[in-house]
Amino acid sequence: MESIKQEGYKDLIDYNSLPEHIAVIMDGNGRWAKKQGKPRVFGHKNGVKAVREATEACAEIGVKYLTLYAFSTENWSRPSFEVTALMELLVLTIGREVKTLQKNNIRLNAIGNLNSLPAKTRAELLKAIELTKNNTRMTLTLALSYGAREEIFEAFLKMAQDLQNEKISLQDLKPESVKNYLQTHQIPDPELLIRTSGECRVSNFLLWQIAYTEFIFTDKLWPEIEKEDIYSFIYQYQQRERRFGKTSEQINS
Repeated sequence: MESIKQEGYKDLIDYNSLPEHIAVIMDGNGRWAKKQGKPRVFGHKNGVKAVREATEACAEIGVKYLTLYAFSTENWSRPSFEVTALMELLVLTIGREVKTLQKNNIRLNAIGNLNSLPAKTRAELLKAIELTKNNTRMTLTLALSYGAREEIFEAFLKMAQDLQNEKISLQDLKPESVKNYLQTHQIPDPELLIRTSGECRVSNFLLWQIAYTEFIFTDKLWPEIEKEDIYSFIYQYQQRERRFGKTSEQINS
């Protein structure tokens, strides 16, 4: 492992087998702040640097889609002052980063119940999405006020409405038809999901989409994440054999 660290994981990555889509559960801002003797909001502010590191790392090596779990539907139950601070931080961060997204040809996207966001936050988000909509290098998706169970439930409701309105028939429906009704229907399912802070759960994130996703859990807290960590995770991913229910012999042949 020492020789790998000296060489750098970026040099070891096989650029012909990159994950097209990486999803990240950004966890540990509050614990990181506590270790510094600071309030939780301090951790969220420093987590922005890790967002920049992850985004730049993925864009530089050719990952096409990066989805970040920024705020869940359950996070609304946190103390009101923390939620307010998070929303204000979102507004500031999005406003500051638009020029960087444009410069690097990165498209901003969002999933979740965006109508539940404060008006100022939603307006800044939609403005940035509109300004970057024609960028093609990478799509950065923020999951905001997002919950996978809610997403799947809404997908079934839309499907039922289409059945009722005879836009589709029961004969048309297949298991893969559900994807067409999900908020992520325009992007591929993630091949790799990363969760920081040592927690080993998916926390209501992309439950339908991660059926065959590879998971990597790291003890590092989110504000500690740097580009080299992202390269390391991708390298680890590439050492795995993805069988999709088949045997190794079938894959190798």
